[in-house]
Parts: sequence; structure tokens; C-alpha cells
Amino acid sequence: MVKTLKILIVISALVVVTGCQHEKDDLSAYVSTVKSQQKADIPPLPVLKAYEKYSYNASELRSPFVRTVVEMPLEIEQPIVEDNGIHPDKHRRKEALEFYDLASLQLMGTLEKETVWALIRSSDGVIHRAQIGNYMGRNHGKILSISEMELKLKEIVAEGDGRYMERDSSLSIADVN
Repeated sequence: MVKTLKILIVISALVVVTGCQHEKDDLSAYVSTVKSQQKADIPPLPVLKAYEKYSYNASELRSPFVRTVVEMPLEIEQPIVEDNGIHPDKHRRKEALEFYDLASLQLMGTLEKETVWALIRSSDGVIHRAQIGNYMGRNHGKILSISEMELKLKEIVAEGDGRYMERDSSLSIADVN
């Protein structure tokens, strides 16, 4: 029994080896076709330029890494600015109409309900209502009076040298055509 088992193992090994030999023929044919194809030449490396020495001849010029010393006069005369007492209130909370330029606002009409309200249209098309004492425009404009045709306000405008001045402005009713 052992002897027949050994013979069976040897015969099966031979069958497997001969079966593999048949598949190896296809592989050998593929390898020979690939080797027979012409190979592309690798392009040669580019020729490098020879290094040219550069000499920097600016040693007598000012070094860019050293600070230049600029002598300033000890006392600079500052113009004396007189305070006229006009200042916008920086701590006051801004109202909705203060985020628009006065030129972009239009007086659309008035509404009277216990008090007189001005109906003002902003540049984005929203209608706002305001009353006497409210602020509008970017120059701290405070509404002084409201009539059917006009709204009067007083703006606080910077003069440019740290001082402020008051300016009267008005907003007339818009033509609706």
C-alpha cells in the first residue's frame, strides 16, 4: 500500500510538471516578442554651461543691512489746535440709518401717530422710520425737525486737523414718478 501511494504521488507530480510546461511556452513566446521590438534611445543629458565667476564691486557703497541715521530736529513745532467743544459721541450706539451716506437716503413721506415719523428709503430699498432726535448719515447727523416736505438735521463733520464743525443739512421729499 505504501508502495502504491508513493507511485501515485510520483505520477501526479509528473502530470503537474508537464502541465506547467505547456503554459510556459506562451510566456516564452511573449518574452521573445518583447525582446525583438526596437528599444527607444534615451536622449543624452543636456550640456551644462560653465560656471562664470561674478565679482561684486559695490563695497564702497552703503551696506543695505546697516540703518541709515536721519537726524531729526529735537523740537518739532506742532500747530496749536484750539478745541471748539464740538465732538461726536463715540460711545453712543449707532442707529440703522447711520450706516448709509446721506446722499443715498430719500425722504419718502411722513407718518403721524402720537409723534411725527419720517419715512426714509435707504439705497437697498428698505423703508426706515425716524423721528426727531434720531441720527442718520455717516457724519453723525441728528434730526432737528420733520415737516411734510423736508427733514432738517445737524451733522458733525471732521475738519481734518482733529477738530470738528457743525453743518446744517436737509433731506427733501423724493419725486415719485
